[in-house]
Amino acid sequence: MAMSTGGNSGGPMSEINVTPLVDVMLVLLIIFMITAPLMSHRITVPLPNANPKTPDSGYVEPMDVALKQDGSMYLNDAEVTEAELKAQFAVAASKTPQPEIQLRADKDTEYRYVRKILGDAKAAGMVHVGFMTTGKE
Repeated sequence: MAMSTGGNSGGPMSEINVTPLVDVMLVLLIIFMITAPLMSHRITVPLPNANPKTPDSGYVEPMDVALKQDGSMYLNDAEVTEAELKAQFAVAASKTPQPEIQLRADKDTEYRYVRKILGDAKAAGMVHVGFMTTGKE
């Protein structure tokens, strides 16, 4: 703790008290000296080798579901009814691996139509859904 003695007893001190700074720095130095050897241990993990020349046998063609503004639905560019779409979802849900539903909706489509398709897919047991959009022009 810094103390001033002598003549100028009421003015501000112009010296910086570095004792707390030194205390903190010494504590940090001790912490780093203890933890640095612990961080040098390495764990070896055998990684799989990627071979881009072999085809992926787990690929399944996605289900392309298009939804127009009036609520009409298309599965792989063929118009379907709600019952037919539910039946297709039930068939696709039983496959292993499951195909992904790629949902394209008109930008002016009401959300209730999208919600209905998502609800039907979930009820059938579908778990992979992707929303298709257009990129920035």
